[in-house]
Amino acid sequence: MKLETPENIHSIIPYPPGKPLEELEREYGITDSIKLASNENPWGPSPKAIKAVQEIATNLHRYPDGSNHYLLQAIAGKEGVDPSQVVIGNGSNEVIEFLVKAFVEDEDEVITSHPSFLMYQKFVQIRGGINVVLPLVEMRHDLEAIVDHCSSRTKLIFLDNPNNPTGTAIQKEAFERFLNGLPETLLVVLDEAYVDFMEDSDKIDLGSLLSPVEGRCGVVSLRTFSKAYGLAGLRVGYGLMDPDIAENLNKVRQPFNVNMLAQAGAIAAVKDTEFFKKTITATREGRKYLQQEVEKLGCLPYPSHTNFFLIDVRGDATRLYEAMLYKGVIVRSMKAYGYPNFIRITVGTETENRRFLAALQTCLQDLHYVS
Repeated sequence: MKLETPENIHSIIPYPPGKPLEELEREYGITDSIKLASNENPWGPSPKAIKAVQEIATNLHRYPDGSNHYLLQAIAGKEGVDPSQVVIGNGSNEVIEFLVKAFVEDEDEVITSHPSFLMYQKFVQIRGGINVVLPLVEMRHDLEAIVDHCSSRTKLIFLDNPNNPTGTAIQKEAFERFLNGLPETLLVVLDEAYVDFMEDSDKIDLGSLLSPVEGRCGVVSLRTFSKAYGLAGLRVGYGLMDPDIAENLNKVRQPFNVNMLAQAGAIAAVKDTEFFKKTITATREGRKYLQQEVEKLGCLPYPSHTNFFLIDVRGDATRLYEAMLYKGVIVRSMKAYGYPNFIRITVGTETENRRFLAALQTCLQDLHYVS
């Protein structure tokens, strides 16, 4: 076969997903491990969501609702927007793909930060666009540099807010100044996958931002059911935006992109506000407890607006990561992200958090990172 692969495809490095627990246990000869590396929800989904999925499973021989009608209604009611302002995807990452497909052509530019979600850049590369990647400054998006790097070719700006992996958030006043400095010929995409864990007072008020304003660029917000709602395995997310933007995204959206189980589970999850609130409260309490205890061990925890946070472990993070694997505790080394002495951990259940702290204490002492 003499089929040639275009260079923009040939040079793509596939996204590296975290290894399943079972695979790691086989490799390291351990059992009963816990995973605090992928920002998953340790409490899982609402029991009502599980029940809804079980009930709808008898209809798997039918196609799902291609318009996502009832899920659109549920999301619109939750967010206080019109259903025409909502686009649903197979995870919020698919909505990212829609945005790139709809608005980016060959040689168009898309601005992102590093480190942040890798899929922004991969979708742009697939499309044949140009990635303009700017480093975080003090673990935050450098909004002034982003404005300075905008050109007539810039079509999209992706800002994960809060940022992954740092957990930092954009201040509302800074975001308003940022928008005022941008041309109206581009879109700003706020990837708010972790916004549910933020205090309401720290959130950017989308309000009028989703509606067109003369002289100002458009704003899109991305949300997911994978984190606070615990439905990562169903792959469902959505975007909030002006109806005209949504119309363009629906033109590139494949029919039946969100499966029947995902729609049923997400609808039930949205309605179970009590379970959702318990998850948020438990996450915030667990984060506070972990940060206090980590500091007692001699490490430096960083503030976070999410269900995860960074820890300066006072030594090589990859060595610590590997040592903790043998304790059956999986964390994430941040060396590949440019933070060689940092790990990132997800807030777990009370039992998981205590086990993490015990393993961390032992490994820190064994590696002589702390006294």
